[in-house]
Amino acid sequence: MDNPLITAITLLISGNREVYFIALTSLRFSLTSTGIAAIISIPLGIALHFNRFPFKRAVIAVLNALMALPTVVIGLLVFSFLSRSGPLGRLNLLFSPAAIIIGQVVLVVPILVSLVFSGMSKIDPRFYETLITLGARQGDVLIGSLKEARFVIISALLAGFGRVIGEVGISMMLGGNIRWFTRTMTTTIALETSKGDFAMGMALGIILMVLALLINSLMHILVKNER
Repeated sequence: MDNPLITAITLLISGNREVYFIALTSLRFSLTSTGIAAIISIPLGIALHFNRFPFKRAVIAVLNALMALPTVVIGLLVFSFLSRSGPLGRLNLLFSPAAIIIGQVVLVVPILVSLVFSGMSKIDPRFYETLITLGARQGDVLIGSLKEARFVIISALLAGFGRVIGEVGISMMLGGNIRWFTRTMTTTIALETSKGDFAMGMALGIILMVLALLINSLMHILVKNER
């Protein structure tokens, strides 16, 4: 019996078409959802930091709670909206790449909003006072704040990307794990392992581990530069 690890390495070295198609599909879904979530989350995180309003603490508490929400629960909620009996059923998005991306956006938005807000809150108040003293306008203060918190924001984006690239519940429930269409690295690992095909799962697992190491290394570099 062939060693699964050796077979997995062979699949990677030989450039197995299906392995790399699945890996690129996962990257495409994750990058798209993280980008969309960033467009939504960064302004919300900044607005949450600069504005005072009733129940602000409650909003922050809800965001923190949503960060820990299991992906299968998010998948179930989005599924209920996209299914034929749901309010968005007419769009026929279920079991498509769009459905996975929508689910991943829902997953990562609370994470990014919370991390951006947390990062902005760590800026020394004297920084704003200095800008205002120098005659900076509201827009200048905002731009200055973004520059000051740029490493935190980039770290938040990396954390969000790491969260979606490794999730399985949303992709399985909303994408249907359809071969050559919506199959991702995590759903393939789950499927192939259940079938006893450890080589394919290991090959994709190696790619995921490399991505995780790259993300952690980038975050470490950013934290080091910030200091």
